[in-house]
Formats: sequence, C-alpha cells, structure tokens
Amino acid sequence: MPLKKVQVNRRSLIRWKVYVDRARMYIGYVQFLMIGFVFLRSFEDHPYGRLIFDYLFISVPVLFILFILFSLILGYIDSKLGFREEELRNYSASNPILREIQEDIKLLRKELKALKK
Repeated sequence: MPLKKVQVNRRSLIRWKVYVDRARMYIGYVQFLMIGFVFLRSFEDHPYGRLIFDYLFISVPVLFILFILFSLILGYIDSKLGFREEELRNYSASNPILREIQEDIKLLRKELKALKK
C-alpha cells in the first residue's frame, strides 16, 4: 500500500506553526497550575499549609476564586496601562501586510485631498 505523499508548502508550515503556538498557550496554563501546586506543596509543613491541605474541599475553591480575581485585576491594570495596545502597534509596524495596508490608506487620503481641491 503506497503512502500518500504530503505536500509541504509555506502555507502549510505557517498553519502548523499556528497550531503549535495555540497548543503551547494551553500547555502554559497547565504548567502554571502545576507550578501553583508545587508552590502550595512547599508550604505543606507550615501551619498555614497544613490548614490548606487539611481543608482541601474548602481551600481549593477559595484559591481558585482568588486566582481568578487576581488575574482579572492584573488584566485590568494591563489594559489601563495600555500594554496590549502598544504590543499591537509594534506588531502591526513589523507586519508587512499591515504596513502595505497603511501605505495604501495614506495614498488614498492624498488622492482624496487632491480630488477635494
């Protein structure tokens, strides 16, 4: 039975890279949870750590809610400081397609001004 030949072109490689990048994001969430678990385990011998592990059914939901609240506050601060907008601005400046679109818009504006005169 002959194997089907797979064509690898630039678009396929880019699509595969996007898939890997998306998967990496989700793996990052799992890694973050594992780091949190290891961090909590380091407090296992501490009195507060014993409190967490003795009452796991209460502490896990509380810690999860605190994590969500902290994440929302951090995301809010990030938005208010404008980090995301600046990242997007830098990304668009280095993206050749977006640069071309910006140049076309500038050219259209010039032509529109000339037509108005």
